[in-house]
Amino acid sequence: MDWKETPHAHVFEIDLPGLAKEDVVLQVHGDRILHISAERKEEPEDKGDKWHCRERPHGGSFTRQFRLPDDVKVDEIRASMRDGVLTVTVPIKDDELTKKKNSKHKKKTTSSVSVEISGDDGDAPARSHAPKGLGRFVCCKA
Repeated sequence: MDWKETPHAHVFEIDLPGLAKEDVVLQVHGDRILHISAERKEEPEDKGDKWHCRERPHGGSFTRQFRLPDDVKVDEIRASMRDGVLTVTVPIKDDELTKKKNSKHKKKTTSSVSVEISGDDGDAPARSHAPKGLGRFVCCKA
């Protein structure tokens, strides 16, 4: 996984070879915990097949999670998948807005935010299909 910070966003790039966007789930839980998971489905085997070498993973699940910085806009996260690379863009709050919010007492939240992964073009807008308070954010570690 690569994580870079630009002046406007945190950008995460995760290699997920052989996985489709439908295999990956992205969730943001509670107090900015980014949860990335995926499941590789077991490939069916034919009875007459004889394997000589099998090095690629065949089936299994992958999970990764970490806390996002305080200065992010969780409700504006975008994700896209292209050529086996998941790109997650987390916008940074404006400095003035961040200062105002940091000066107030914060409560921990237990809600989640859902993020849909756009297709191969990377330009499709992300849409949330989960009810408010539920989240889905997935990523796979291959």
